[in-house]
Amino acid sequence: MTDMDKKRVEIPSLDLLRAELARVEAEREFRRTMLTIAGILTVAAAIAALMVTRLFMILEVNGSSMRPTLEEKEIIFLYQTKSVEVGDVIGFYYGGEVLLKRVIGNAGDYIEIDQEGNVYVNGDMIDEPYLEEKDFGKCNLEFPYQVPEGMIFVLGDNRVESVDSRMRAIGCVERSQIVGKIVCRVWPLGRLEIL
Repeated sequence: MTDMDKKRVEIPSLDLLRAELARVEAEREFRRTMLTIAGILTVAAAIAALMVTRLFMILEVNGSSMRPTLEEKEIIFLYQTKSVEVGDVIGFYYGGEVLLKRVIGNAGDYIEIDQEGNVYVNGDMIDEPYLEEKDFGKCNLEFPYQVPEGMIFVLGDNRVESVDSRMRAIGCVERSQIVGKIVCRVWPLGRLEIL
């Protein structure tokens, strides 16, 4: 074998060159696709984080004033809004904390609660299927009570233990105090539910 034979380089076939070019192109396309997916996931995560921090608040339930609707240590999502309706379970600021109660009446409504715990709004008894038991509870208001302008009347679902608008210490809630309304329970998973 001569030196010339040793230096001879084998030239690949055209099919081999095409296959290698296709492999390199496929590898480049795969990297491009992975970068695009990573970018999309990053943007989606940023949007989700923004929505959670700006639109929603995540809270842990403390206390039993909203039992059986909400139990202690459950995790809930609260949609941040000032637009709430009668029947909504809302969060509002009181003494540096967020309290959770149900909206019973709006400004101008007349509220009355009899000794058996039946609640009347503008003379009509309201249906409260969310209660385990009715109770007059802790109350130092005189009925009928008219909800002042710019305020809402709230009650806890556990009427025996709840301190709410029936007590002058809490009283009616100003619209400016409202954080938002509960939209769903996310923990424990066995009680996952839209509220």
